[in-house]
Amino acid sequence: MSPQCTTVLNHLRKTGSITGVEAESVHRIRHLPSRIFELNRQRDEKGRRISINPTTQYDVTGQRYVRYFLRSV
Repeated sequence: MSPQCTTVLNHLRKTGSITGVEAESVHRIRHLPSRIFELNRQRDEKGRRISINPTTQYDVTGQRYVRYFLRSV
């Protein structure tokens, strides 16, 4: 697993969700969808498939964004 994927997974385990803005501003990860794609193809330490689900949301200005949620297994 790449260092960026590990960072994203740790963030998800700690907070439950992440957005592209959070990934870029906090962790300097510029293309979160690629990391999510990689993580969805991985397995965790116990051999369970990692499942991250996207949800489209809107901010107060009506701007659309995606928040990714770690699904509990």
